[in-house]
Amino acid sequence: MMLQKLQPSVVISLAQTVSYHRHSHHQIVISLSGQSEFNIDGVTSLIYPGLGCLVMANCDHTFVGVGDNELLVINLPPGFSHNNEMEQRITQLFSHSGYFNLDNQSQQLIQLLAFEIKVNPDDQLLQQACTMTLLCILQRHFKIAHGVNSSQRIDIDIIDNFIQRNINHKISVSQLAAIVFLSESQFYALFKAQTAFTPQRYILQKRLQLAKQLLQESKLTLADIAQICGFAGQSSFSQAFRRLCGISPARYQRQL
Repeated sequence: MMLQKLQPSVVISLAQTVSYHRHSHHQIVISLSGQSEFNIDGVTSLIYPGLGCLVMANCDHTFVGVGDNELLVINLPPGFSHNNEMEQRITQLFSHSGYFNLDNQSQQLIQLLAFEIKVNPDDQLLQQACTMTLLCILQRHFKIAHGVNSSQRIDIDIIDNFIQRNINHKISVSQLAAIVFLSESQFYALFKAQTAFTPQRYILQKRLQLAKQLLQESKLTLADIAQICGFAGQSSFSQAFRRLCGISPARYQRQL
């Protein structure tokens, strides 16, 4: 996002119209409230509290607010810090653009810092101090600073939460990989080894699990259920249901 005056850290709201641009500095965006949608290097994802994204310098991206929203934006222009260790951390952090998920402790700390930034928008020294603190929080979260390999296991709860929130939309492997800060190939291999399912099969099972619940507990039409569960249409929903469950959704509903 382009700001009239580049500030180290600022709290903003996005308009509900799609904007597109690129900028010459790295940027961290963290959702504080509401929802917004980003497309970074062709990967689209909703951003809501607990999620954020890294936007590398000169990376094409679009963004749009979804209703009321509030975001913390951290701008890191070249030479942001004269501290060599901090510059090295920034370089490690921005190995690629993508999305990330925050743990509860990190969320709480970031909310407190964002509040200070919001109520003191003209305090440049406070902004710089908060920005440095935020970078250290993210470094701790990603375990990059000390070279700890955090990619050996995937937090499935993070994946499940993302799927649940976005189940009525198309969900790609690249989106899931991004929120746990892995490359797509790393994520695919680790996920399959850990769950014995491909990510696509896992997502499909989650859609069908919700569909069964709706068939059992609601009086919605099959078309409505297909839409809620993220299928392209009733036909694709029925085919997937029959293939994995051995019965059509209509017959499943009658048997109930």
